[in-house]
Amino acid sequence: MSERFPGGAGGDASVTVPSLPRRLRPGDTVALVAPAGPVDPVRLERGTEVLTGLGLRVVHGASILAREGYLAGPDAARAADLQDAWCDPGVAAVVCARGGYGTTRLLGLLDWDAMAAAGPKILLGSSDITALHRAFADRLGLATLFGPMPACATISDPEGPEPVTFAHLKEALFEGGTPAPITGDRVIVPGRAEGRLTGGNLALLAALCGTPYALRARDRIVLLEDVTEEPYRIDRMVTQLLQAGCLDGVAGIVLGSWVDCGEPLPMLAELLAPLGVPTVAGLPVGHGAPQLPMWLETNVTIVTESCSVAGTFRDSDAAT
Repeated sequence: MSERFPGGAGGDASVTVPSLPRRLRPGDTVALVAPAGPVDPVRLERGTEVLTGLGLRVVHGASILAREGYLAGPDAARAADLQDAWCDPGVAAVVCARGGYGTTRLLGLLDWDAMAAAGPKILLGSSDITALHRAFADRLGLATLFGPMPACATISDPEGPEPVTFAHLKEALFEGGTPAPITGDRVIVPGRAEGRLTGGNLALLAALCGTPYALRARDRIVLLEDVTEEPYRIDRMVTQLLQAGCLDGVAGIVLGSWVDCGEPLPMLAELLAPLGVPTVAGLPVGHGAPQLPMWLETNVTIVTESCSVAGTFRDSDAAT
């Protein structure tokens, strides 16, 4: 269990020493769960086949195909599936089938003591799953994988996984893999910065303001991305993070994909450049294709000369 110290928005979270989960080996069991929106059964089947093709044993949460309006079943059932998978000693990774909406509703329903006692393992997901990434960092002190999900496009399309996405995902997930640096297409503020990566989907980070899981960026590299948000909404959410102190002391900023968001980069540069920290944009992280994974709560380096972000996940530091 890692050592953790409390801190509010803008507080010093840099003293947290994250636990690194053991990465996957062929033959490991992974559990697919649906903490957010309803899962398409056809995509779920395709995504399951993709994971099985990697030599993994795949099990499904009991309620993974449940549907209750815009949610994948009742809150209690979704929380139970997640907790049961996490606390199962035979499961090496918990993989979220898709995002959507609803993950924040689960944070108060989970038995964090029981989940901490289960020890570190991999959590994979993105988009709405940002809420779990933040909570797992704060409550479990754990590094988690922000990346593509098996019942979503890029993994479960009829023609098969998007090749670049899939190659990077395997390198990130499996023991011995070395994910290549991820390159963007625009430097907003030049320089070099190193720190632990945090952040994720902007809408979720804004929704977590004022909660125990609010973003704390001091000495961190912050990832921001979103999908189908108009620039004025992105403006509002970034302004909220700034005014809430969530970006105080940030060491660097990484802007991922902004699929179907119009042209938000001029506005993002206007809001974020005054922070004066190395900032790169256009990384294929978050939504769209390719969609590359990044390990949150691990050290990364921004190198604006190459407009890239490189990370280091040392298997020797991970749980055995």
